[in-house]
Amino acid sequence: MSHEGESKVTSPEAGSTPAPREVRFEYSREFAPLLARLGASLVVSTYQAGKLVVVGVDPQGALALSFHNFDRAMGVAVRPDRLAVGTLSQVWFLRSAPDIAARLTPPGRHDACYLARSSHMTGDVHIHEMAWSGQDLWFVNTRFSCLCTLDETHSFVPKWRPPFITALAAEDRCHLNGFALVDGRPKYVTALAETDTPQGWRPNKATSGCLIDVASGRTIARGFAMPHSPRVYQGRVWLLDSGRGQLVTADPATGEVRAVAEQPGYARGLALLGSYAFIGVSKIRETSTFGGLPIAERRESLRCGVGAVDLATGRPIAHLEFKSGVDEIFDVQVLPGMRLPALSGPFPERDDTQAIWVVPEPRAGESGAAAGGTSFA
Repeated sequence: MSHEGESKVTSPEAGSTPAPREVRFEYSREFAPLLARLGASLVVSTYQAGKLVVVGVDPQGALALSFHNFDRAMGVAVRPDRLAVGTLSQVWFLRSAPDIAARLTPPGRHDACYLARSSHMTGDVHIHEMAWSGQDLWFVNTRFSCLCTLDETHSFVPKWRPPFITALAAEDRCHLNGFALVDGRPKYVTALAETDTPQGWRPNKATSGCLIDVASGRTIARGFAMPHSPRVYQGRVWLLDSGRGQLVTADPATGEVRAVAEQPGYARGLALLGSYAFIGVSKIRETSTFGGLPIAERRESLRCGVGAVDLATGRPIAHLEFKSGVDEIFDVQVLPGMRLPALSGPFPERDDTQAIWVVPEPRAGESGAAAGGTSFA
């Protein structure tokens, strides 16, 4: 049994008068109860539609989705007090404002709130996955084939690159795309090939994908079809063999790869919570990028959305499917302890969301500031 939903959202690429984009979606009846049991919600990015999607459960127990415009939304990094969203040429930072959630209308709908507060201009470096390490934001700079952080002076600060990459150059030499943190430090990365020439990963992308140990620079597993989203969880290394539509595990000691679950799409974006994996799946475009992949043989049956899988059995538990308006997912992240966050992004007028202003509390003898330090319109 499935339920249907529909939203009309706008697209930032249309300029000052964005055209409406109709998004239709369906979801299995198990999806909302699963999130409710976990006490969590999801954020899902789609660069193709230029959206960050918040997926949560409303006070009545129904699945609720909201859509927020970000120009080519890619990697998302989550920590309790903030979010970071990588986009076409900048990273947006959103601050948690839990006290505001209770003031939003309708009352009681939201239990958390994130407000866009600043951005850092990186230029178009093809930002892929991102993650917080303490106060530092790390991200994959795919165009320059390296892992980076940010500072106030530079576009980005290179911190690590695979040993086979001989120079820092804007040439996307290996299509570095994902990384896993262990104890707050990058531990593993995925790349589409061990190549050192401009776009060198393209010719053999169906078999040249690899998983690399950051500390040693050693490639510990090979033969993937465009892998993404490595994670270390419950003592195991997980990743997505995207071009085969599989969730797999890899043994760092032996390089052995084991398929855990088949997915109905190009798998990209992986979040793990409790005994479940939330996996983004995408349709594939009619382009050379996806030509020759094993999953291309199933092109007509591929879906776009998020599936929940039991990690112990690989069995699908629930799914959310976009039927129109969204064809590709990049990232999926879990927001633990948040049933349904509100989000005010950089373009609230396009998102059809409440405008929110936050101002300082008035000092003694001053007037003109909102009581409580917050104003809504």
